[in-house]
Amino acid sequence: MGESGKKEIPVTLEADGEKLSEDHSEPKSHKYKKKKDDKDHEVEELKKRLEDKEARNAGKNLSDHEVEELKKRLEEKEKEAKDNLDRLLRMAADFENYKKRAVREKEDWTKFSNEDLIKSILPFIDNLERAVDHAEKVTDAGVLIEGIKLTLQQILQTLNRFGLTPFESVGKPFDPARHEAMLVVETDLHEPDQVVEEFQKGYLLNERLIRPATVSVSKFPSKEAQVTE
Repeated sequence: MGESGKKEIPVTLEADGEKLSEDHSEPKSHKYKKKKDDKDHEVEELKKRLEDKEARNAGKNLSDHEVEELKKRLEEKEKEAKDNLDRLLRMAADFENYKKRAVREKEDWTKFSNEDLIKSILPFIDNLERAVDHAEKVTDAGVLIEGIKLTLQQILQTLNRFGLTPFESVGKPFDPARHEAMLVVETDLHEPDQVVEEFQKGYLLNERLIRPATVSVSKFPSKEAQVTE
């Protein structure tokens, strides 16, 4: 049919209840792009279906030898997985046994960690018990006192081997990290904040304070006390 035989059919769209002419429809470029995207999507879908079909056909066309090889590899992998599981279970059991043994050893260490110290002190307890028995039979207290002093000296020497050391306080500056002030003494015979008297000796265990010394501390007399004097 020639150009003169063509008829133009107006295309209209309805929007908000009104008809719009072809001149007000969406641009042609958008239409073409949408059509192209649709075609591309269809092509991708066809490719995917074709690949799936080929994969299924490939599985059907495996030879008996290939099937046997796959079975053999599957059995090997299953055996490897079972061996790994058994090894993991053995390791878990060994670890549980180790934890129980460690707890038991820790409990034993806590109970008997001072065993050597206790054994070292027992002879001095024996000496003190003998001194008490002897004191009940004699009237000379001097011998008893000397025996007690000797026993005390032996105890301190033994404890020193385990890291226990006393420290001197009298005449030293007051140190709140080592001293506990029980009394403040007003005196002009000592510099302020000096330890005047020691009521209970302080001790260090391997250079760490385990008991502070309880002491009295000096300070200058107050003005009222100086006037009274």
